[in-house]
Amino acid sequence: MATLYAGGLVIDGTGKALESHGVMVEDGVISKVAPVAEFDGFSGKKIDTSKGTLLPGLVDCHVHLCYAAEGNPMAALDRMTAGQITMRILDNAQTTLAGGITAVRDCGGRDYLEFAVRDACNAGRQRGPTIRASGRVICMTGGHGNKNGRVADGVDEVVKAVREQIHAGSDLIKIMATGGVMTPGVNPEDAHYTAEEMAAGISEGHRFHRTCASHAQGGEGILNAVRGGVDSIEHGIFMDDRCISEMKERGTYLVPTLSAVRNIIANKDNGVPEYAVEKSIRVTEHHTQSIRNFYKAGGKIAMGTDAGTPFNPHGENALELAYMVEIGISPMDALIISSHNGADLMQLADRGTIAEGKAADMLIVEGNPLDDISMVAEKKNHRLVVKNGTAYT
Repeated sequence: MATLYAGGLVIDGTGKALESHGVMVEDGVISKVAPVAEFDGFSGKKIDTSKGTLLPGLVDCHVHLCYAAEGNPMAALDRMTAGQITMRILDNAQTTLAGGITAVRDCGGRDYLEFAVRDACNAGRQRGPTIRASGRVICMTGGHGNKNGRVADGVDEVVKAVREQIHAGSDLIKIMATGGVMTPGVNPEDAHYTAEEMAAGISEGHRFHRTCASHAQGGEGILNAVRGGVDSIEHGIFMDDRCISEMKERGTYLVPTLSAVRNIIANKDNGVPEYAVEKSIRVTEHHTQSIRNFYKAGGKIAMGTDAGTPFNPHGENALELAYMVEIGISPMDALIISSHNGADLMQLADRGTIAEGKAADMLIVEGNPLDDISMVAEKKNHRLVVKNGTAYT
């Protein structure tokens, strides 16, 4: 059955804002995008988007579906059984979809439990976004994420760890290039893996057709990952001019995750570990300036939130757009970053834009987000989420 969405503005995810256009959806696919006059005489189902905007569904390239935004999410997870964790992952996935996010990259789970949820959502057996999942993060002994990750040291062991993730069913490889905020006893500025270890892991991932993401906060670790051919730098807190130049030259994406540090600082007295608060306060200005510089230089950015980290709840992912605009990214660019670019990074060629032949993953919001980004950033302003042509209020 065909459904026509018409009456309001259409923002297509590539930088175009289309007035007086309609979007026809048939069998879960966008079949036509055209001026509303071309749909005269259509007698099927119609959804009125007047005084609103139809957008591509949002894409979040960095979430942790096993965490639920407690002050100390990892400690909370340790008290749960495998079955409870799996149900939590499904709940978080469904809450994410309800918040307008129609595709996510899970960048580190627990014992591959997220894979069952991924498979059920992607097959349509359960309601949820399109999910790509990395499985266990790969880190050095004592490195960031070592409690739940696959600890590997030396080139041969890193290659083996990559192969293990592929064998388990990972969609992408996540390698930790530096220390991080949420692991005690590590410094975000320190490079962890050597350039040779990073390059070997990334090359092995690519050899088996997986994209590779690297948690990378300090400049040396960022360069090790970028020079090794990584597809995306996660966080990028201490990028300098050399990092920016080399990332631009290679077309490396930045996934900034402004929400993560921001929410830790805003809730520093609510059970967040003291070490995480201290590091968040220390890095926040560097983080903001690095993203501004990368954006001004014309670097490729895809939205990511680190949803699930302290007080950074699933379903509120779209707030990242407001945070991007707040630091100087234009509203239109924020919309491109959170749709087309995210789909491109995730290699979802059939999603991320409003165009004929694309999957009907869409978000309808009140007003015009180009005038007021809160129309898309705040869930209260969402009218309808559409996933593969199925509408959810």
